[in-house]
Amino acid sequence: MTSFPDGRGGVVVAMSGGVDSAVAAALLARQGIPLVGITLRVWPSRRPAALQARFDSCCSPDAVEDARAVAERLGIPFYVLNYEEEFDREVIQYFLDAYVAGETPNPCVPCNSRLKFGSLYARAMGWGATQVATGHYACVEHDAATGRYRLRRGADPQKDQSYFLYNLTQEQLAAARFPVGGLLKEETRRLAKDLGLAVAEKPESQEICFVSGDYRSYLRERLGAAICPGPIKDTTGTIRGWHQGLAFYTVGQRRGLGLGSPKPFYVVDLDPETNELIVGEDRDLWTREVEVGGVNLIATERLEAPARVLAKIRSLHVPAAATATPLAGDGIRLDFDEPQRAAAPGQAAVFYGVDDPDLVIGGGTIRRSGRRNRGGDG
Repeated sequence: MTSFPDGRGGVVVAMSGGVDSAVAAALLARQGIPLVGITLRVWPSRRPAALQARFDSCCSPDAVEDARAVAERLGIPFYVLNYEEEFDREVIQYFLDAYVAGETPNPCVPCNSRLKFGSLYARAMGWGATQVATGHYACVEHDAATGRYRLRRGADPQKDQSYFLYNLTQEQLAAARFPVGGLLKEETRRLAKDLGLAVAEKPESQEICFVSGDYRSYLRERLGAAICPGPIKDTTGTIRGWHQGLAFYTVGQRRGLGLGSPKPFYVVDLDPETNELIVGEDRDLWTREVEVGGVNLIATERLEAPARVLAKIRSLHVPAAATATPLAGDGIRLDFDEPQRAAAPGQAAVFYGVDDPDLVIGGGTIRRSGRRNRGGDG
């Protein structure tokens, strides 16, 4: 691959083959910025077609042709990079390890921080590029007062992806560009149509690109003997039945327990040390306190004292008022004003500003916090 011209601020655009990254590239091309389009090949290269087909539209072989067609339309160079091994190691293995540990993972988080703004960013710098652009619905700004780069929600509240970007470092944010962050999705599609991009009406990709259909079948295929049946116990310790393997369950789940009880049971905890699945009533799912580890702070360098935040404990969760208290190491305890339902270990908890709800303060991974508070009053 040829290097960018010196001093011209070249940008590498990660092109998934979808409409968002296509319009991101088009908007940058309009500005006359030197661009190179890149698609990361993450699907298996020498494996049965059935395995390749598992990767959906944002990661599939067909996506390469869509991205290539957009690059040709825009008149920019386009390359495909082999990321199969890195994707398997950094994203899929993380996904598998989390389920074995009784957690509910978020594979988009390491994909963004370790691949798109990690490995790809490092390669881009080697080519002479200064930034990496994606089609994420989020915004980056520089705070002159603090010298820090800040992450903000995208303009479209239905498509905002700041939750999945909380783990980006200051260096990564400084090099990140999100050209569609200030657009509504309908505006993105309209621009794609006006520009004559064939992906203008392309449907949304599914959340887990490497899993087609039931994720449990994928786990069974990849984990095999690591998935072991075990007892299902209620909150009093009484055995209620037997589970098929902790990897097949998540906190808050009701369906598929096979308990045949007249009252509904929900998964309230998973214990990988004893291989026990703990079930309880809906009231057992509610808690005011959530412990978060692996915290990455963006808006501030450190948290010296308890601070008021709005916190999301899953991607579709409505941010709720809480107090974030720093713990030893890289931990934070969230004390919510009102009880929150089904805080699942492994999921991301992302904190936003109280006075500025679009500003990402930081985020981390929900830790297992023991038995949840009983009752809606916490």
